[in-house]
Amino acid sequence: MRLGKTAVVLGGSAAGLCSAGALAPYFDEVLVLERDELPAEAEHRRGVPQSKHPHFLLNSGRRAIGELFAGFEADLIAAGGLHLMPSMDAAYLDGEGWSARKRSAMTMVYSSRILIERVLRDKVRELPNVVIREGVTVTGLTTRDGGITGVGTDGGHLDADFVVDALGRGSSVSAWLVAAGWPEPEVRTLDAKVTYTSRWYDLPAPRPATWWWRHLVIMPTPDKGEHPAEHEYLVNFFPVEGNRVIACMGSWGLDMPRTTDAFVETARRVRTPMFAAAMDRCEPTSEVHLTRSTGNKWRRYDRLRTPPKGLVFVGDSICAFNPFYAQGISSAAGSALLLRDHLARAERLGTQFAANFLKAQRKLLNVPWRLAMARDQGYECAEGTEKPREWKRRILAAVSAPAFSLVVGAAREDDVVDEHFAKVFNLDESLGDMLRNPRVIAGLVRYRVRAALGRHRVPFDFDAQAEPPATDYSTATAR
Repeated sequence: MRLGKTAVVLGGSAAGLCSAGALAPYFDEVLVLERDELPAEAEHRRGVPQSKHPHFLLNSGRRAIGELFAGFEADLIAAGGLHLMPSMDAAYLDGEGWSARKRSAMTMVYSSRILIERVLRDKVRELPNVVIREGVTVTGLTTRDGGITGVGTDGGHLDADFVVDALGRGSSVSAWLVAAGWPEPEVRTLDAKVTYTSRWYDLPAPRPATWWWRHLVIMPTPDKGEHPAEHEYLVNFFPVEGNRVIACMGSWGLDMPRTTDAFVETARRVRTPMFAAAMDRCEPTSEVHLTRSTGNKWRRYDRLRTPPKGLVFVGDSICAFNPFYAQGISSAAGSALLLRDHLARAERLGTQFAANFLKAQRKLLNVPWRLAMARDQGYECAEGTEKPREWKRRILAAVSAPAFSLVVGAAREDDVVDEHFAKVFNLDESLGDMLRNPRVIAGLVRYRVRAALGRHRVPFDFDAQAEPPATDYSTATAR
C-alpha cells in the first residue's frame, strides 16, 4: 500500500541507501539527497572518511541488507568480497599468544566499505522509483502542524510526505527541530578516546607458503605490568577485495602514528613481529589515514513527548558507536529493515507511527549500545554522560578482559557457547540474553573447572613471536 507521494532520504551512504530500499515499496517516489558526487566504482569520497579503515559487515547486517535488496551478498562476493570463516581463516593473537585454529559457527564477508556502498548503490539504482540526486546540500526542514512537510536544499525546496535523516554523526536535523519548536533531545555520550590509523597494501603474488591465514588480529595485551604502549593496540591486517589488505592499528587514549615512516616503525613494536613482517612483504598503495571521531553518541529522540510526524532517523544520525566494535553499518541496516516492517503495517504516518517506530528502534539499538558501554566504560580516559563512577569503572576495567577471555576460551571448546558468542558478536542476541542461558552458564563453568585442572582440550597461547600455528583443532572439542 502506498503511504504517500514523496519520501526524501537525507544522505547517500550505507544508512541512506538501506533506507531507500525500505521506503521504495510505500511511496511513489523516493529521493536520496547526497552532498558528494558519487563515484561509479568503489572509490573513496570526502563524505565517508572512515571508508579508509576496515569495516566488518556483521551477520545481522548481511541478513538485513539481503532482505532489503535480494542478491546483495552474492553481488558483493561477485564484486570481490571474501566469504570466510574467521576461526579458520584468521590468526588471532589473544591472551598471551596465538589461539588455535578450528571451525566455528560464524562466517563473514570481508570487503572494503567503498565496495559495500558501490554494490548498495547499484542495488538502489535498480529500483525504478528511487532517484539519487548528487551534489545536493540539505539546508533545513519545513514543518507544519507537528510534522515535516519538506526539505530545504541549496537548490530550492522539496515537498516531502516522509523524511529519513541519514546524515551521520554531524547531522543538523536536531538543531533544525529545536529551531522549529521541538525540545532538544537528550544525548547520551561516551568517548573512550579511540584513535585508529590505517594504510592500504597490495598483497604479494603468490602469497607466502606459510600464510594459511587471510586475516591477522592482534588483541591488546592482558599484561598489567610494564610494557610498550604499542602492546595496548588493537591491530588488524584486514583482507579486502582486489588482493589487497588494510593494515590498521588502534588504541584507547594513546597517540597514534600519522606519517608513513612512523606507521612502519610503530608496527615493529606491536606484540608480534608477524604484523610488520607481513607489511614488509606487501606493496603500500596509500598514505596513512587517521581517525579520531569515534565516540559513542545516542540522540534519544524516543524520549520526546511528541516526536515529529513524518521523520525518522537511521544510522549514526541517531546512534553512533565506537567503530572498533563494527556495529555501524549493521545497526543502520537493521533500523532500515525495521522501518520497512513498520511501514508495511501502517495505515497512516502520524505521530503514533513515529512513536511506535522509535520505541522499537530503541530496543534494537540497545543491544549494540550495551556492548559498546561494557568495554568503553572501563577506560580511565573515557568522557561523557555515560562515564561511570570511579569505583564502578575500576570494577569494569578489572573484570571485562578476564570475562571476555573466559567466554572466548569456552567458545573454543563448547559448541553451544561458540554459537551464542557468535550471535552476540553479530548483534543477533544481547549479551544479557546469552548470560541468562543455563546451557551457556554451564559451558562457562565447565570450561573454568577444566582450565583450573589443566585439562584444556584445545590448546592456546602459542608463541606470539613465532608464526601462528596452521593445525586444525576442529575435532578437539569438549565432550
